[in-house]
Amino acid sequence: MELNGARWHKSSRSSGNGGACVEVADNLPGVIGVRDSKDPTGPALIFAPAAWQAFVAKLPEHR
Repeated sequence: MELNGARWHKSSRSSGNGGACVEVADNLPGVIGVRDSKDPTGPALIFAPAAWQAFVAKLPEHR
């Protein structure tokens, strides 16, 4: 699946020092894209919105 037109963004909790971060694109109909910020032209994972929401709901909160 092509992710042309995806608007990628990092978490607000990501540091600005070039560390290991993921970017998420949630502006495409019916899919959520996830990629490595260090390799923006590399592969991306694609999730159904419900699957992504279930994944995020299980993440521990950072305090």
